[in-house]
Amino acid sequence: MLRLKLRLYRALSRLAGLPMVLLVRALFALARLLGPARAASAGAAVARTIGPLLPSHRTALRNLRQAFPQRSEAEIAAIALGAWDNLGRTGAEYAHLGEIFDYDPEAAEPGRIEVVGIEHFFSLRDDGKPGLIFSAHLANWELPAICAARFGLEASAVFRPPNSPAAAQLVQEVRRATMGGLTAAGPGAAFAMQGVVERGGHLGMLIDQHFTRGVVVDFLGQPALANPLLAKLARHYECPVHGVRVIRLGGDRFRLELTPPLALPRDEGGAIDVPGAMQAMTDVIAGWVRDHPEQWLWMHRRWRPAMLPRTASARVPAAAPAAQVSNS
Repeated sequence: MLRLKLRLYRALSRLAGLPMVLLVRALFALARLLGPARAASAGAAVARTIGPLLPSHRTALRNLRQAFPQRSEAEIAAIALGAWDNLGRTGAEYAHLGEIFDYDPEAAEPGRIEVVGIEHFFSLRDDGKPGLIFSAHLANWELPAICAARFGLEASAVFRPPNSPAAAQLVQEVRRATMGGLTAAGPGAAFAMQGVVERGGHLGMLIDQHFTRGVVVDFLGQPALANPLLAKLARHYECPVHGVRVIRLGGDRFRLELTPPLALPRDEGGAIDVPGAMQAMTDVIAGWVRDHPEQWLWMHRRWRPAMLPRTASARVPAAAPAAQVSNS
């Protein structure tokens, strides 16, 4: 009887979600018909209209006031609206990710994509060693994974599925068609990620979201919890750690920037210090966000004081003005 109830519940859940699946796919098809530029503009217009009406807009404003206490309310509101604009564009661009990424290092004329630090990418690809790449929810954050797949970097991207099952299914289809390996965040993901590095592969991860069991870092002047997995892998495997960001440029163009390997702090025994390494990566991301605050995802609850350890203030590593990178 219990098994029958479970089957009925699952069947009814699928039926209830069917209208949302159809709606998401219809919007996706419309974005394809519009083309990359018009779809992005339409997505931005919708997000700028609807976003400020949502509860997550209050979260964005609160986050911005914490991060930039010196900014006026008008400046805070403008950044929040810009963040909705960027999110709407990013959502619409899922229908065109393969088309948008047109980077060709041999091309005489630049396309939609330009890349800074391509020499670090080729070094990472060809050195025969595992490597780690951290990033953040800036501009269209899906593009680095497409770059890795297009240019033969054996990499697996860690992702968090969207909350909407309909959107998650469609996003998964797009990612599988345009990117390399994918690892969904959740139970067992840490073992899968460790396996990627053990096999000599490369692991890419967005590290700018709250992680309940994380280490305490200073992010934009406030203590936050960060997932320490990349630092732990770097410590265990002694592999290079790079950062990559995406910048949304004018005229429907993007710039990808890959840093040289970071010189991560070490403990007295010479091993990479996990909290210090996460602070170094977080400092890089904080600099990126300060450069283009309107392109970051301010709508999620990055700072959660109630979840910090009681001794958090004593455990936050000192934030450096800029993370050091090695010349190797």
